[in-house]
Amino acid sequence: MTSYLILHGWQNHRPEGHWQHWLADRLTELGHQVSYPQLPDPDDPEPDVWLGELERHLAAGPVEVVVAHSLSAVLWLHAAARGLPGLDAVTRVLLVAPPSDAVLRSHPEVAGFAPPPLEFTLPCPTRLVAGDDDPYCEEGADRLYGDPLGLPADVLPGAGHLDPDAGYGPWPAVLDWCLDPAAGFTSGPDRRRAAARGC
Repeated sequence: MTSYLILHGWQNHRPEGHWQHWLADRLTELGHQVSYPQLPDPDDPEPDVWLGELERHLAAGPVEVVVAHSLSAVLWLHAAARGLPGLDAVTRVLLVAPPSDAVLRSHPEVAGFAPPPLEFTLPCPTRLVAGDDDPYCEEGADRLYGDPLGLPADVLPGAGHLDPDAGYGPWPAVLDWCLDPAAGFTSGPDRRRAAARGC
């Protein structure tokens, strides 16, 4: 059994059609320990509040694997930059579609999440997955985040923000990675189920 922490993004109220909800259900069905919390005030979040929630969940652990999407991917970078307690117990992290500094600063609700200087070492093996046409990171997440941090990056063609609007409800590849870190992100979503909104 592996313990997972799944972290959502801005304006995400954990809709059932989102791949993170699907992932939490699949991992739970397989007998793993899964925490998929609703972070406070997802429409108007406070960085320190979300960092406090992250610290609380890590302390309640152990948490072995973290899967963070969108705003929470940048949240994880803030946690690493600050040396948040509990990070050293995590064995691997997946950062999915982090938004760019420019996008975050253009929205007052999330401007405080603008990424820190990427001059730190991440505490555990970390992988980056992003779309090559992400409207929230037009500069390219691999260039903005992957290269400075030395992260292995999978850039998926036509995947947008890897959210329900891009068809990412069921997403078998992310489940495969959760079960086996050597698994690749060559497959897209399973489009047979209707998508729901949420970043």
